[in-house]
Amino acid sequence: MNLKQLALMLDLSQTTVSRALNGYPEVSEETRRRVADAAKRHGYRPNPSARRLATGKAGMIGYIMPTGGSVDIDPHFVEFLSGLGDYARAHELDLVLSPAEAGDEETTYRRVVANKQVDALYISAPCHADGRIVLAQQLGIPYIVHGRSEGLDFEYPYLDIDNEAAFQSATRLLLQLGHKRIGLLNGDETQTFAIFRERGVQRALAARDLVLPPSLVRSVAMTEENGYRATRSLLEQGEAPTAIICSSLIMALGVVRAVRDLGLTIPGDLSLVAHDDVFPWLKPESFPVPLTTTRSSIRAAGQRIGERLAARISGLETAARGEVWPVDLVVRGSIGGARAQA
Repeated sequence: MNLKQLALMLDLSQTTVSRALNGYPEVSEETRRRVADAAKRHGYRPNPSARRLATGKAGMIGYIMPTGGSVDIDPHFVEFLSGLGDYARAHELDLVLSPAEAGDEETTYRRVVANKQVDALYISAPCHADGRIVLAQQLGIPYIVHGRSEGLDFEYPYLDIDNEAAFQSATRLLLQLGHKRIGLLNGDETQTFAIFRERGVQRALAARDLVLPPSLVRSVAMTEENGYRATRSLLEQGEAPTAIICSSLIMALGVVRAVRDLGLTIPGDLSLVAHDDVFPWLKPESFPVPLTTTRSSIRAAGQRIGERLAARISGLETAARGEVWPVDLVVRGSIGGARAQA
């Protein structure tokens, strides 16, 4: 079915149908839904070249992907991308990954925008005063940040989870169980999600007149092996923690292995809380001792980013709006009362 046939069937002009399919704000939501339902039911697919000529839009969402020998493919990113792809596929959008040398992405940003290769960009893993956000703002392309960056002097659109409140709640729970020496296995300390998580732990401890000493913090790439090594270093020192809060289930695999290799038990010798991004292939309840977790789906975040980018492309969303999702705390068997502390 082509556009003319679809318009005749709906008794609408071809212009109205085209605008409805491309998200123009002047088309009512009722008409937009009616056209979209009919297009899906009858297998209508717009011609990409014709759509670009008619609308000036490529129908593509872009991501500038850092590459190089120091860059690993992060399973968290893959899960997020799956959620974004779910939304894009269902709404006739495509994803474009443009490689750039890690730490030198400006040239690629400028090229992608100048060539009008994509209609919008998303930015992930932001750092303090992130220059990529400044550049996207200057270039005038629609964009959304997955996460937040502090230290910028303008408002910008973002989606984040409440990392600070999540880790504050986890720490508060451990304090209630009598733990005072609480270790933190965190992600890259330059990224703001890790900054917020450490801040949450510190604030919960400060409410009890306690501090988080540097000796109980490890900031590493979130891999199983790093989780193992960091846990060994924490537990083999003189002032070992009685509980650990871990930034990823993937790292928690390493924590569990280290505890076992040291002849210790969870939660008898060490209580463990981990953040769960809701991976379909890694379940906290399937660990040898089911893990207590802070929980928020990174795939759902990808879908929401896709939805908001589509709205920004069509002009339905224009404000520099921040969106922060609350995080669930799910209590399972990996936490218990603190053992005697020296």
